[in-house]
Amino acid sequence: MKGEVLLSLVIGLAAGYFGGLVGLGGGVIMIPLMTALLKVTQHQAHGTSLVALIFTGLSGALAYALSGTVDVVAALTLAATAMITARFGARFAHALPAWQLKRSFGAFLLFVSILLVSKPYLPHVSERVGGFWEVVLLLLTGLFTGFLSGMMGVGGGSIMVPAMVFLGGFTQVAAQGVSLLAMVPSGAVGAYTHYRLGNVRTSLLWGLVPGIVLGSFAGGLTAHELTESMLRIIFAVVQIWMGIRYLRTPRPRARQLKKDTH
Repeated sequence: MKGEVLLSLVIGLAAGYFGGLVGLGGGVIMIPLMTALLKVTQHQAHGTSLVALIFTGLSGALAYALSGTVDVVAALTLAATAMITARFGARFAHALPAWQLKRSFGAFLLFVSILLVSKPYLPHVSERVGGFWEVVLLLLTGLFTGFLSGMMGVGGGSIMVPAMVFLGGFTQVAAQGVSLLAMVPSGAVGAYTHYRLGNVRTSLLWGLVPGIVLGSFAGGLTAHELTESMLRIIFAVVQIWMGIRYLRTPRPRARQLKKDTH
């Protein structure tokens, strides 16, 4: 038991650190490490990751709030629809066979990698849109990211932040603050659904939660020592490698499919 907690602490530190380096929640690192080192099922990794990321959102949002860079209204608007679809995303993930969920996660990793690398070259709105259209954008973004968060066990910041920056004219800092706060209620709904479905290994949270919170803080401090382009490339290479591995997950034979109950 102690060894499991210690290993989960190391996983949390690694996930938080890499997430802090590039401004992501860390779920894309935490999930592969949990399945590889702790031998949890893919479904349990997604559910447990989502619970841990609630605390990442809380600590990160608090840090941004203390510096006055969190738009609470925008965050609540984004979370309003994300909370609705997060439940469906968690249930959809639960219904998928493990091999299909692994392939879906692999495709998501590749998508995040491509988005990360191409970020500086994508056109974006120069000024914040505001008003009615900003509300529409936030609600639609919440619909999509809530489902994705519940399904993939991630905070959703990899989608929320680009949507707000490129389409809504938010600054990078403002978008990250809104994303961190919005992922708390939406992640909680998805995490609770996973918990009810038996997809959360609560024993791992004693190590994951403090690890990812401390790791995120350390990653944020270290990020200033490397150029942004170098950080994106390093992270993207790791993500692409893992994404390809997940996409190559073999489909079980007919006999195995009958035994596959997640």
